[in-house]
Amino acid sequence: MKYEGRRKSNNVEDRRGMSVGKVGGGIGGIGLIIVVLFTLLSGGGIGDVISNVGNSVQQTAPQSERPYISSEEEDELMEFVSVVLADTEDVWSRIFKDNGLTYEEPTLVIFSDSVQSACGVAGASVGPFYCPGDHKLYIDLSFYKELKDRFKAPGDFAMAYVVAHEVGHHVQTLLGTSQKVHALRNKVSEAEYNAATVKLELQADYYAGVWAHHQKNAGYLDVGDLDEALTAANAIGDDTLQMQARGYVVPESFTHGTSEQRKRWFKNGYKTGTIQGGDTFNAKAL
Repeated sequence: MKYEGRRKSNNVEDRRGMSVGKVGGGIGGIGLIIVVLFTLLSGGGIGDVISNVGNSVQQTAPQSERPYISSEEEDELMEFVSVVLADTEDVWSRIFKDNGLTYEEPTLVIFSDSVQSACGVAGASVGPFYCPGDHKLYIDLSFYKELKDRFKAPGDFAMAYVVAHEVGHHVQTLLGTSQKVHALRNKVSEAEYNAATVKLELQADYYAGVWAHHQKNAGYLDVGDLDEALTAANAIGDDTLQMQARGYVVPESFTHGTSEQRKRWFKNGYKTGTIQGGDTFNAKAL
C-alpha cells in the first residue's frame, strides 16, 4: 500500500509511555463488556469493541508518564496508521455526505502497555479496540508484531484492515447500530446475543471492505494488498481460533463469525463500495 507523502490524520493521540493502573480488580471489576475479536481461549487475545454496562464508568485509574523511546519501525508504523486513518476520514465523510449525513471523525489513540478510555482500563493484551463511550480507537503498535508472528498475517494492508475494521465500529455507533445490538444484552439468551454480535462484526468487516474499495479506485493499493487483508480476516475467524485453541469448535459461542464469513463480507464491501450492501442483520444468509 502506497502511503509515503500522503496526508496524515490530525486525529491521532500519542499516549505511549503513559501507563495506568488496574481498577477494581481489572477490567472485569469495573463493569465492562469486552466483545473479543480473537477468543481468549489460549490465554490472551485481541479486543474489539468495549462498551459500558450502564450509562457511565465512574472509576478512574492513576496515570503516570515515563520517557518513551520508539524504534524506527514504530515510527514508520505510526505514520502508516495515521495515513490509514486519514483515508478512512476521506472515504466515510464522502459516503455520509452522499447519504445526507455528517461524519464525525474518531480519534486514534496509540498506547503502550495499558490505557484509560471512557470504557475503563484496558491492557495491551486486549489488542486494538473501539470505545463507543469516547468515539476513540485504541491500538498498541506492538500488535503489529503479534499480527505477523502469532496470527501469520504479515503486511501493511493487514494492519490497515484492522484499523478500518475498528473505524467500521465507529460508523456503526454513528448510525445507531451498535447501540441496538448492545441493548439486547440482558433481553435475549446468550446464544441469541452472540448471533447478533456476529452480525455486527461481519458488518464492520464489510465496512472495512468499503474503505478498501475506495483505496483501489484511488490507485493506492499494491499487488497483493487485498490478499494481506483476506489473510488477516481468515486468521481471526471464530472457527479457526477455536480449533487452534481447543481442537474443536462451538458455533453457538461465536461472536465474530467464521473465517469464511469474515473474508466474504470484507470482499462484499470491496466489490460494492457502498454502505447499503452491508445489512448483515437482514441478510438471507451470513
